[in-house]
Amino acid sequence: MKTKILFVLLFAGLGCYAQNSTDEYFKLTRAGFIEKNAYETTAFVEKYFRVPGNTGFNASIHYVENILKKAGFIEQRQNEFEAPLTYRIEKRAMKNSTWEPVDANIDIVGEKQPLISYKTNRNMIPINCGSTVAGGVTANVVYIANVLPAEIEKMDLKGKILFSENSPSRLLQIATKAGAIGVLGYSMPNYTQPEVHQTSIQFGSMKANSEVWTLLLSYAAKEKLKAACLKGETKLKVNIQTKIYTSEELTIVANVRGSVNPNERFVFSAHVQEPGANDNASGVGTLAEMARLTAALYQAKKISPKRTLTFLWGDEIVSTRRYITEDTTRAKGIMWGMSLDMVGEDTKKTGGSFLIEKMPDPSAIWTRGADKHTEWGAGDVTEKDLFPHYFNDFIFDICKTQGKFANWTVNYNPFEGGSDHTPFLQNKIPGLLMWHFTDVFYHTDNDRIDKVSPTEMKNVGISGLTAAYTLISADENTAIATVSQVKIDALTRLKTEFELSKKEIAKGKTITDEKHIIEVWAKWYTDALATINKMPVKSETTRVGSSIKFATNEIEKQTKVYLEELK
Repeated sequence: MKTKILFVLLFAGLGCYAQNSTDEYFKLTRAGFIEKNAYETTAFVEKYFRVPGNTGFNASIHYVENILKKAGFIEQRQNEFEAPLTYRIEKRAMKNSTWEPVDANIDIVGEKQPLISYKTNRNMIPINCGSTVAGGVTANVVYIANVLPAEIEKMDLKGKILFSENSPSRLLQIATKAGAIGVLGYSMPNYTQPEVHQTSIQFGSMKANSEVWTLLLSYAAKEKLKAACLKGETKLKVNIQTKIYTSEELTIVANVRGSVNPNERFVFSAHVQEPGANDNASGVGTLAEMARLTAALYQAKKISPKRTLTFLWGDEIVSTRRYITEDTTRAKGIMWGMSLDMVGEDTKKTGGSFLIEKMPDPSAIWTRGADKHTEWGAGDVTEKDLFPHYFNDFIFDICKTQGKFANWTVNYNPFEGGSDHTPFLQNKIPGLLMWHFTDVFYHTDNDRIDKVSPTEMKNVGISGLTAAYTLISADENTAIATVSQVKIDALTRLKTEFELSKKEIAKGKTITDEKHIIEVWAKWYTDALATINKMPVKSETTRVGSSIKFATNEIEKQTKVYLEELK
């Protein structure tokens, strides 16, 4: 009994100590993060249609470089730890040519106004699309609705333009074989609400070096062209101008050297490619301001990182995976990874909510209650794929604290995958995603700077940096406080799952299956608690291990109670 009381007192005192440490980081990041800087970087990057190696992608990398230079980062010459603040631009020859759009127009012959134009719809040109002859081409349109590929092959398409309410890439091979000169298509998922946002086009791609060009239509353009075709013969004048050329792929990496364990690090990643403002110019802009602020706080001696903090900008998934895999020694020291992808949304305009996508926990398998997948869809997760770790709850709790402070809505979703957090997880490194979804402008050419919120980027930047500063300098007190918080989160989750299981059993589900869900959650959390042992930069006593054991016992005890009650 005395031991239990002592532990309670220990948790109370040390939890307060660690919270005070995090509170200090919150004060620094809230005061120092300049949302105007993040917004201006986002505005610069979003001007370009960014593909690795093209003008806009490289301009964005060099824009970030200038921010780093002004902040005090020194260009790396020999190794990344030759100075406290370093950066480098990695250059790699590209196997394939890069691509960028220049201009495009589709005109219905006989009408004054264009059907659609690149000036208003830059996503109308799929990546890798070639140019028409100078001045464009004029040809008849053949409209097909739900015609089978075999029937299309029998049609007279030579010298004509094939128009379908399907993705043009699906018809490219058939159209080429049939002698068509081009394909017009339409492909918009329901969550983008195309009948409401009738000018939106989601960006796409096509096979490189194709003899036939393809273009994408908005809902409004598709309906107008369809109506014209149903009335009778329709001719279009199509003019496409793009650039295809050899180039280099660039990745920029900045480091703030840790003073005690420099080879252990927290890595932030924001991908540059994709043409949108929120996706992902906002990630680039937010991370650039996070790096600037970190350098300022370091130089003012307001923070003293014990582990290294790394910032990375590059090609989505490709650059992050390469950073992890091409240096095995470096990879062993990566303790946490965080992807910033679509972090600046004005949620009143986009409809998307700020989310933390969790590492695989049981909610990715049994998604019920308040847990919800986004329109992106569930990942293929089984029990062997679960990734127990305190990182899920630690980051969510930090974000909730900022949410309460700033009246900022914070949610989460079960693991789905598809961004820069996945290479971390694939290499057994804790990795999370900060993002927004479901967004009606996702991947569309209406994802422009007017949909970006500087305040949203500030909240994300504050939360990310506060969490990172806390972790890279964590001591035993931080770890013990985290044990206490994760234990609370675990008991809350178990209670929720218990109540859900009772309802499911009442509906006819088996007791065995419902017990199993609770058992898996309990094991996930007890295994997650065990990972806190590695949190402190230095651990000189057994206090962290003892606190983990105490919390584990409480969880196991409560789990047993719930399992008994389900009988």
